[in-house]
This record gives sequence, C-alpha cells and structure tokens, in this order.
Amino acid sequence: MVCFDDAIESWMDFIGLGRPHREVHAVTTFSAQNHVTYVREVQEGANLKVTTQLLGFDWKRVHAIQVMWNVDENFIAATCEVMSLHVSEETRRVSEMDESAYSRLTEIWASHKELEVPDQVGQTMSVPGWPPSSP
Repeated sequence: MVCFDDAIESWMDFIGLGRPHREVHAVTTFSAQNHVTYVREVQEGANLKVTTQLLGFDWKRVHAIQVMWNVDENFIAATCEVMSLHVSEETRRVSEMDESAYSRLTEIWASHKELEVPDQVGQTMSVPGWPPSSP
C-alpha cells in the first residue's frame, strides 16, 4: 500500500490537483474507496514502478487505477482502484473542482480512454457460494 500512497501524490500533481492547487483553492482530495488486488508476489529489493490510468471523472470525482509493476521481471504485482473526491477544506464537503483541473482531466482522458481497462477494475469481493444454502 505504501507504493500506491506515494504514487497517488505524483498522480495528483499530473492531473492538476496536487499540493499547489489544493493550497491556492483551499481544497483537498479524499479517497472515498480503494480496492487493492494482489496479483503476484514480489521479493524484497525488487524494482517497482506504479502507473496510473484515468477511468472516469466528473466535477467532483476522479476514478483511476494504479498498477504496480515489477520492473525486473515485467509483470503486474498489484493494482489499486481508487475513487477520489474533491473536497472543500472550508465546508469539509465534496465540492466541484475548478475549470483548470477539469480541463486537465479532459486532456488526459483523450488518451486514456483508448487504453485497455485492466481486468481488476470493478471487481467485487465475495466468498463463492456464501451464504450456504439452508438444509
């Protein structure tokens, strides 16, 4: 999870919602929901990188998936699907982002909409066959 936490700040900078934006506009982002999927074990000391793909957005929300890659062996180690909320620091309520941030997301979407959506997006957790049927 630490890799994903570190990478999300770079993502926020890239999409225009980083610390400078948050300080100027007195806003922040909250993680409303995360779904982490561990795909394959990585060994200590492995070189990792995290990529982030925009999946959708509106004036108040950003939906993305982070993919953790093992660079040495070129495989996906884990994913983290995240729904971020744009929040006013004054009211502590979800609020609309400004035009510049929305425009930046629109620019990014122009290329990200062409990317293949990872299989982990939108998965639900459950125990197969639960609850057991009554005798």
